Amino acid sequence: MGVEIERFLRLADALPECEQQDSERYTTFRVRGRPFGYLWPRTATVGLKQTLLEQTALVAERPEVFEVQFTAGGFGWVVVHLDGIDLDELSELTLEAWYLTAPEELLAAPPTPGSLVRA
Repeated sequence: MGVEIERFLRLADALPECEQQDSERYTTFRVRGRPFGYLWPRTATVGLKQTLLEQTALVAERPEVFEVQFTAGGFGWVVVHLDGIDLDELSELTLEAWYLTAPEELLAAPPTPGSLVRA
């Protein structure tokens, strides 16, 4: 189990209109200027936007893999330890983060978790 950083980057690149912005310590992932995820290479962790309910459930279920990052605008962001998650689950969570952020016109034909895994 575990997902390498390079594999996560390919997954994110497969999302429609995903933009990456690198800074000194992390990379931000945006769709039309709105952030839905972060990557911290030094710690091999990803921060993903989720619903508050999903944030609570993930952290309660597997605190060794998920941490509360912060809450904002009615959403709960989670830190995901890449060494503790499989590609299928990471694909679903990343797609959900994108879906919660993307404008409606992009949601008419969104990618599937399977298509991200194959990317």
